[in-house]
Amino acid sequence: MSHNAIRPKLVVSDAAAAIDFYRDVLGAELISSYPVGDRIVFAELEVFGCSVTLKDADDTDPAATAQTPGSILDVVSPDPDAVAAAMADAGAEIIFPIADQPYGARGGRVRDPFGVQWLLQTPVTVSPEEWPEVLERMQAEG
Repeated sequence: MSHNAIRPKLVVSDAAAAIDFYRDVLGAELISSYPVGDRIVFAELEVFGCSVTLKDADDTDPAATAQTPGSILDVVSPDPDAVAAAMADAGAEIIFPIADQPYGARGGRVRDPFGVQWLLQTPVTVSPEEWPEVLERMQAEG
């Protein structure tokens, strides 16, 4: 497992269901889970080779809503099409369909049933020197 020094913490409305979703759909491995009563106050998963933590929403940490979007996890994947399709089949919403991007990656964005957004893409192939031209072209195309 990767021991990333900065770990995303996802605050969701149903941590147990989110854990099941991430395990079933993304192949995540549950590392630890600490429930208090019927709520999970801390859980750790390994997904895409990284450690991610999550918990049930509470008064201090509210869950994402349609008006206040949740986190965006930027995932480099060799097959973003397959990941997005699996997530959509399990109830996620496609925000931006997976497509070839002008910066050399193939990618898109999905919102899972818990409000977390997943930016799924292959590695970017544009060099730092090429970025200004790519951004200018993207802005011109609107």
